[in-house]
Amino acid sequence: MSYEILAIVVPVFILIGLGYGVARTGLLSQAVGEALGQYVYVIAIPVLIFRTLAVLELGDESPWGLWISYFIGVAVTWGLANLIIRKGFGRDARAGVVGGISAAFANTVMVGLPLVSSIYGEDGLVPLLIIISVHMPVMTVVISILMERAAAVDGISTPPPIGEMVLKIGRNLATNPIIIAIACALIWRSFSLPVSGILQNVLDRIAATALPVALLSLGMSMVIYGIRGNILPGLQLSCLKIAIMPTIVFLAGAYLFHLPPLWTAVATVTAACPTGINAYIFANRYGTGHAMSANSITLTTLAAVLTSGIWVAILTYWQSAGL
Repeated sequence: MSYEILAIVVPVFILIGLGYGVARTGLLSQAVGEALGQYVYVIAIPVLIFRTLAVLELGDESPWGLWISYFIGVAVTWGLANLIIRKGFGRDARAGVVGGISAAFANTVMVGLPLVSSIYGEDGLVPLLIIISVHMPVMTVVISILMERAAAVDGISTPPPIGEMVLKIGRNLATNPIIIAIACALIWRSFSLPVSGILQNVLDRIAATALPVALLSLGMSMVIYGIRGNILPGLQLSCLKIAIMPTIVFLAGAYLFHLPPLWTAVATVTAACPTGINAYIFANRYGTGHAMSANSITLTTLAAVLTSGIWVAILTYWQSAGL
């Protein structure tokens, strides 16, 4: 791995480490970390997404190959994770779903955006935001349905009526700041409205805070998760997340759908991102899989400083060699 690649990747994870350090030492309280996380999630990241999507130019490229390539990786990795947790460790259906989330739900926003921006610049944000635009809605719907079904299989609850479930999912999506930002950007684009002058200046200033503050707040939140008991399931899920999923996405993008090299590279790096915090949120909500989801988040985040660099090196060689 070259020094140039490390010089790009390492600062991203130094900021995460800095956030962890100030929270662990008590220099900043956990309440500050939560406030920073709220600012990033509710304001800064949505502004960054709106500012980019509102003026996004796709050219002649169709997003379908990108979406399918990425979600093939999600589906295969999820299936393997569910199989490992249920058959290998004898856990219940709900734990199997949490295992799938832990192995296949990438932290596309808090880590993906800063990492891709650092490596590939503004051009790299185009395919990443195309992924993000459907990632949250699709994953939210799938997770909600599978979790309700798993709870019924485990005898914890009965599945709610379809109409009630659809209404609940729709309400969650309609109030999600990232979904709102994407919808506003699409409406803005449909009227061909410009992003310029004072509006652009304000958006640029807020967006500029999104990535570093996101990394700091993520680092501070890592104090909550840490490493817990029952490490082996989390370790196996982590291997799926940072090795198997990006491999599948890369092969699908490069050789099945023949995506542009930049799009393939961004999709692969995104797939290699650490497990998203959503894994622990769902584990907590359904009362199972706390340790393996927390371990997956921590282990993949710790490993990502090395594995992200390895993936970038592989992708750089692949692009330069024209394979």
